[in-house]
Amino acid sequence: MTPRSTLASDIAKVLKRLRYPLDVILLCVRWYVAYSLSLRNLEEMVAERDICVDHSTVHRWVIKMVPLFEKTFRKHKRPVGKSWRVDETYIKVEGSWKYLYRAVDKAGNTIDFVFRARRDKAAARRFFEKAIGQNGSPKTVTIDKSGANLAALNAVNAERETPIKVRQVKYLNNIVEQDHRAIKRRTRPMLGFKGFNCARVILSGIELMHMIKKGQVKCSGRTSLSAAQQFYSLVS
Repeated sequence: MTPRSTLASDIAKVLKRLRYPLDVILLCVRWYVAYSLSLRNLEEMVAERDICVDHSTVHRWVIKMVPLFEKTFRKHKRPVGKSWRVDETYIKVEGSWKYLYRAVDKAGNTIDFVFRARRDKAAARRFFEKAIGQNGSPKTVTIDKSGANLAALNAVNAERETPIKVRQVKYLNNIVEQDHRAIKRRTRPMLGFKGFNCARVILSGIELMHMIKKGQVKCSGRTSLSAAQQFYSLVS
């Protein structure tokens, strides 16, 4: 793994306050966002390596590190296609359903995601504006029969010289609905989140690892890296 001396400055600043070895911190963060494991599972797993780490400590590592990983990842993300499939899925926070807006292109690559407390026109518009700002404008966006999503796209198009083509064809959205499963599979062991902001950060980490597994990181050099190696490369 990456030695501390070669870390990006913002990541090195965070790690300076953490007393555990770098490889332990990065391993725990990666395992948590990559696999269907609870924090207590991780506590037991590292204990088998004679490392005593409380599950609450692992949680703090995840909350501190994931935003830094995501910031770096976006600088190295491969371009996505111009035909988008957009949908939202339900995530439970403090006993109530919240909404993870997601989009993939027709090849299945993740375009973007936004976690929102409500499912309405404002939330949908925030998602579309973020996705376009980060990935450029699509030619076509396919949505389901959601009136909120359609209203948001109409509002976005009202401010554009060249409007985005909107399709409301449910079967064409099967690809994004299937892609939700990878995220839900990871969140299931968590049995719901205790707070909205924590949920937002952890979901970002899960989405990040999901994109890495899809091969959405631009890697320099001829040697292909494993998903784990690509994840660790984001800290250097």
